[in-house]
Amino acid sequence: MTSDPFGTLRKTLWIGGAPWTGKSTVARLLAERHGLTTYHHDDRARPGAAPADDVPAGDQLTALLAEFRQRFECALADLRALTSPRPIVAEGRGLRPELVAPLVDSPSRMVVLVPTELFRQHQLRHRPDEPTIPRQRSRLTRDRMLAAQAVRSARELGIRVIEIDGSLDPAGVTDVVAEHFHAYLDA
Repeated sequence: MTSDPFGTLRKTLWIGGAPWTGKSTVARLLAERHGLTTYHHDDRARPGAAPADDVPAGDQLTALLAEFRQRFECALADLRALTSPRPIVAEGRGLRPELVAPLVDSPSRMVVLVPTELFRQHQLRHRPDEPTIPRQRSRLTRDRMLAAQAVRSARELGIRVIEIDGSLDPAGVTDVVAEHFHAYLDA
């Protein structure tokens, strides 16, 4: 078990999952509604976090998962150093179920947000930051594989998976997540 002298990691609420599912927005709204402190784990801000698009998708997945494991140690150090009188909600795609599960006292302290295929396609068509078709295909394949792996891992560990299909706005998704975390938000 990772050192957690103040119980910060054990008491954190975790939101992981796939890109484009609103993790940051949900964490922000949850924090505003319930007086939480947010921690954003942005693994993409660091050099080397994403393998080149010309690497086969399976190799990209393996490389990304290894990178997430390394970056997770940075997140843990950040969270241990974070002093807040309020509970913490941590979010990011690199907060993988298999990494978080050993730290928490209950799998109900984490949710994993993943898009349905239709929502993923909608997001892909409407994202201005995806300039080229080959790059879109490579990223879409990689994102599908990351999401599928997160779902498998979450289900094996008893962590709730919430599918994002576009039927709820961010406030509605936040309601679902808040209901899941209700025992910790009302404490």
